[in-house]
Amino acid sequence: MSESTFTKPLSRRIMLQGAGIAALTPLLAACSGQPSSVSTSTLGSIKPITYWDMSWGPAEYTKRAEALVTSFKNPVRYQSIPWANYLETFASAITSKTGPSASTGAGAQAFYFAEQGVIASADNLIAQMKKNGDADFLPGMLENMKFQGHYVAVPWMMDVRALYYRKSLLEKAGAEPPTDWDSLRTTCAALKKIGSYGFGMACGTGTHGWHAVVAIIVNNGEGLFTKDGQPHCVTDRNVEAVEFLLELSKSGYIDKAAVSYTNDNVNADFVSGHVGMVINQPSMRSYFPADTKDDVLVTDPLVGPHGDKGTLIGIGNIMMYKESPSIESTEQFLLWYMNEMRVFWQKGLVATLPVRKSFLDMPEIKSDPTSVAIANKWQPVARILGYKSPALFPQLNAVDGGVALQTFTQGIVQAKLDAKGLLTQLQQGLEKIIPAK
Repeated sequence: MSESTFTKPLSRRIMLQGAGIAALTPLLAACSGQPSSVSTSTLGSIKPITYWDMSWGPAEYTKRAEALVTSFKNPVRYQSIPWANYLETFASAITSKTGPSASTGAGAQAFYFAEQGVIASADNLIAQMKKNGDADFLPGMLENMKFQGHYVAVPWMMDVRALYYRKSLLEKAGAEPPTDWDSLRTTCAALKKIGSYGFGMACGTGTHGWHAVVAIIVNNGEGLFTKDGQPHCVTDRNVEAVEFLLELSKSGYIDKAAVSYTNDNVNADFVSGHVGMVINQPSMRSYFPADTKDDVLVTDPLVGPHGDKGTLIGIGNIMMYKESPSIESTEQFLLWYMNEMRVFWQKGLVATLPVRKSFLDMPEIKSDPTSVAIANKWQPVARILGYKSPALFPQLNAVDGGVALQTFTQGIVQAKLDAKGLLTQLQQGLEKIIPAK
């Protein structure tokens, strides 16, 4: 990578502007024993590097990740980073030159730091992966990692939002799994008659209840941004989608308590049967005892009123930093590590799905019908938060963790404004984050 790439001057003030940004919902060892694309015995002596990793699962995830990283035959130090104030942690370390060589992070984190001039290009790393036959990514994954003509990160997992339902509840209600918006209304109405809310949401502080709302917006063939990343919320299709969600709320199909619900609240409601359907990440079955998991199924992607299919996807990625003692050493480590990461799915330690075809073919994933359905049916129609932009962009880091989308979603649950009014408020909120060009 040339010195002119990603070289906007870095300032602590600019970097800390996003310090309150939240990550994608925390998604939820010895070596896996799988063959590596790089033989560590042939690498020779390399400079010590540091790998920072977010908490992607329970304590066992961190334990296994650390064991895996430190098992690499050349020196790599592992550090687990909590989500609380994570961006300030990275920014402070980077400005004091004590940051990592590589890290995981929030979906748009690499783009945010790339704009500040501290991310190393992943072009060579990806080229080596392709040469080794390890770049078997699903369509669209790599394309979303480009910024200013270069790859700024390598994808490793995907958080696809899909519509789940309780089979026993729908049978009790005499309802069918929904296939479109009309049948979603019908199923919600049937569930209401047996005392269950049809559509579960979590809109409290620190949650990502807006994922479900954006999934419905994308399902109507629209997004919240233009192709060049400018806010574009008040459109006919978006008004139509929000009117549909307001109808669900006003009809009593969404629990009004959802305005302050945490993710744990809505998950508990789904387990108890208080809620019959929910848009959530690929791990929903993990909340259920083994003998009841077969009661949790995923629908096919809904068909919108104009024939569109779509949902929201978050793409987890790994990025490298210019201040690494050795970019080459960091690349060699990641070439090895990104093959060994399959152990996280083999042991059920992460709540997402891998982005590589060979990983999706693992028995642990192929034996789970919901994972197969999400990978085969939902992922192909999934779109990023920045849709209709062709790739992620830096400002999404602030959008992801800001209050605009959360306030917007709470407004839908409360149903005190009409669709156009709610979208106008959202537009104004996003314009504070992304000024007009």
